[in-house]
Amino acid sequence: MSLGRAPGRLLQTPAARGAPPGRRELNFGGILPAAVTPIDEEERFQSAAFEALLERLYEGGADGIYVSGNTGEGLAQPLEDREKLIEAAVRSSPPGKIVIAHVGAWRTADAIRLARHASRLGVAAVSSLPPVGEYGFREVKQYYSDLAAAATAPVFVYYYPAFSQAISSLNALEELLEIPNIAGIKFTGFDLYTLSLVKQTGAVVFNGHDEVLVAGLLMGADGGIGSFYNLVPELFVELYEKAAGGDWPAARAVQARINELIHLTLEFPMLPAIKKMLGWSGIDCGPCFRPRRQLSREEEQRLAAALAASSFAGASFARPG
Repeated sequence: MSLGRAPGRLLQTPAARGAPPGRRELNFGGILPAAVTPIDEEERFQSAAFEALLERLYEGGADGIYVSGNTGEGLAQPLEDREKLIEAAVRSSPPGKIVIAHVGAWRTADAIRLARHASRLGVAAVSSLPPVGEYGFREVKQYYSDLAAAATAPVFVYYYPAFSQAISSLNALEELLEIPNIAGIKFTGFDLYTLSLVKQTGAVVFNGHDEVLVAGLLMGADGGIGSFYNLVPELFVELYEKAAGGDWPAARAVQARINELIHLTLEFPMLPAIKKMLGWSGIDCGPCFRPRRQLSREEEQRLAAALAASSFAGASFARPG
């Protein structure tokens, strides 16, 4: 099995409905970090830090970026800041890179506003979690239908059963994929058998759980989107390239190294720990949005000690300043 370096399905974006030129045919696939959102103590978006983060991720070989999602704490941000974030992502991404903007929101009207804004900017695609709340599948399907009709960029459903049970079966995923302008799935689940069946529909599928990227690729995923890509994008790119070349033992070995970092980090609150390590590496991403807490001083010390005892001891993010 060979994935190729630029895999995925060639999608025709609906240019006739106003999509910007140059974004009409895109290969979706590869490694897309789900970028954290740098903020200050007043929870204001910090564009300079975000641009520095993107520069580092692209230097690490990332094929694109996924912004304002769960890792990016998009649901906690004011709409105006989310629009600024998407603008910065498009502005800071080199030609040929894939920018996917997560536009999920508490209100359908807000999601549509973000989707239209992102489409006008020329993003490769928009994506959304299911609407937040106790909604049935019929309501969720209507939400995605409204979003797909409003966007001129292709739409990716963000399937995350730990977040929402409204999409709970292969039949439901297939029904959503039948909606015009729905291009694929960000599949953040561990049922990789279902992932493989979704892929058989011809949809683009991104693996969402970092710790099983190699397995997701083996089961047919076109690429991956994840949180720990913020810290070690080059390792995820290496894993992807090993898999693309059919060297699965080497790909599994890279996954094992990645999982060492994941395992030690998950002893702490994940997002505060990732942001703290990015700060140690020289990119101050600030705190997380309240009510998510920061690491305590004792937790910072334990995290630093765990990193020092790991194979990542020499990494820039493992050295507190």
